Amino acid sequence: MGWDLDTFAASAASVSEGTKAMYCREVTAFSEWLANTRASSTAVVGWDTGPDVVDLRMIRRYLAYLSTEGYARKTVARKATALRRYFRWAERTGRVAVDPTIGAMTSTRERRLPRVLRSEELGALLDKPRTALADDSSARRQRDMAVLELLYGSGLRVSEVCAIRLGDIDLKHQRLIVNGKGSKQRVVPLSEPAALALAEWLDDGRREMADPSVAGDAAFVNLHGRPLNTQAVRRLVNRRAGTQTNPHALRHTFATHLLDGGADLRQVQELLGHSDLGSTQIYTHVSRDRLRRVVEDSHPRA
Repeated sequence: MGWDLDTFAASAASVSEGTKAMYCREVTAFSEWLANTRASSTAVVGWDTGPDVVDLRMIRRYLAYLSTEGYARKTVARKATALRRYFRWAERTGRVAVDPTIGAMTSTRERRLPRVLRSEELGALLDKPRTALADDSSARRQRDMAVLELLYGSGLRVSEVCAIRLGDIDLKHQRLIVNGKGSKQRVVPLSEPAALALAEWLDDGRREMADPSVAGDAAFVNLHGRPLNTQAVRRLVNRRAGTQTNPHALRHTFATHLLDGGADLRQVQELLGHSDLGSTQIYTHVSRDRLRRVVEDSHPRA
């Protein structure tokens, strides 16, 4: 099967002509490297070097080759981006069965592993309210608990929590419609604690806090009765934790705990709303790192 770069370039309507040309140059460079590599490793004449024979191992070998040839990290990242764009298109159009670039991408800088909250930090947020919060109204406590349970129990982004509308919540079936990045919707299950916290908030706290003239159908509101925004959620988490705590750490913890418990990576990808499996794979590194620390801390001969 040929690489069909003209059709690929024509399909990339959202990018400039210069970018299209760059994509084609990089894919051509990879195809030539692949042909040379195949030629040097087999005596078979006419060996197929089309996109349908490419796998993750080949992509990784190519990126490693570029690094050993002295290409800058930024340049390697650009070449990797072009390959990713091409193979996404090839998978979408049926030219390859699976995108071989998943899990092989590089970046211009080292990617920091997401922070996972310790059990005592989770307890402070979800189970053991600080003494300083004792004077909070019942409605405020109910709202805060519902928000925190969604961030951890369903792994939502802060913006997704703020975007929840009353009609998105299905307590009977314990599920929630989430409006994610790029206007993409997904349905996620509600944990038992999240469903209970939401029910209490909607039945009691929201009725007290929401200002009907400005709240609309927003599920969560601030102390002035208006729809909750992302800054308010960040303040809520910090106040509850008693220290600076990124709300996204709850999402990281959700994903890592699922993988620790044996969940499939594709399932975690769907729950998180990641369009690219590579975004989810970072949690496998976090999970392995956590398990290694457990062994080092617990095993007498570690």
